[in-house]
This record gives sequence, C-alpha cells and structure tokens, in this order.
Amino acid sequence: MASQNIRFQLALPAEEFLSYYQGKAQNVVVESIDNKTIQFPASAIRQFLSHEGIYGLFEIQFDENNKLIEIIRID
Repeated sequence: MASQNIRFQLALPAEEFLSYYQGKAQNVVVESIDNKTIQFPASAIRQFLSHEGIYGLFEIQFDENNKLIEIIRID
C-alpha cells in the first residue's frame, strides 16, 4: 500500500489557534475536499500561522500506516 495525499481547506483564525498553541487542544480535525475526516497534530500546521491565523488549501501526506509525513500549502 502506498502513501496517500489528501487535500483540505483550512480557515482557522489566530484566536482559535491559540488553544492549540497553548496545548489545550492537541489535534486538528478537518474534512477533506473528498469528504474524509482527518485528524493530525496541531504542531504540524504551526509553521503556517500568521497574525491572521491559518488559511488556505493544504495537502497532507500519510504513509501506508497512516502516519503523517508532511503538510504543504497549495495556495
């Protein structure tokens, strides 16, 4: 079984991300473009945080064991 890439939109205001940043929430749960529910550690998207929050289209890659490989911003 090969790795899989899943795309999702994210609109997370900075105030909302604060709970992740402070460690009160550890995982982000989103719905992919093809309606799959995916969960990943909030730390995986911290690099995309701006003063406004985290917004955009992203692609997440999992290995054959559903372990997170990377997340990239598409736009």
